[in-house]
Amino acid sequence: MNPLYKDTDGLNKDEFYESLRTKLEENHDFPEDYLYKFIFPNEHTKLTELYQIFDQIKYTISTRESKNGKYISASILAFVLDANQVIDLYKKVSTIEGVVML
Repeated sequence: MNPLYKDTDGLNKDEFYESLRTKLEENHDFPEDYLYKFIFPNEHTKLTELYQIFDQIKYTISTRESKNGKYISASILAFVLDANQVIDLYKKVSTIEGVVML
């Protein structure tokens, strides 16, 4: 199970994203920089896919390999306009096989 969906009390993905949208709107003052965190297998193509998803917006990224080099963690600080954009980016990243969204 992806940690992003943790503690959702059995919500399906649509219900989860609607709940997330509400929480984002209550707790953030958009537009703003939003911090995304991901872990994925250390494969060059996975990192390239991540770059492509964030390509059209202003962002900074920091990456780090796990101790054994099997995984990469990525922190992305992206300038987003609203909760819908935050969720759209999460949905796009979720299509990358093996990604864990934190």
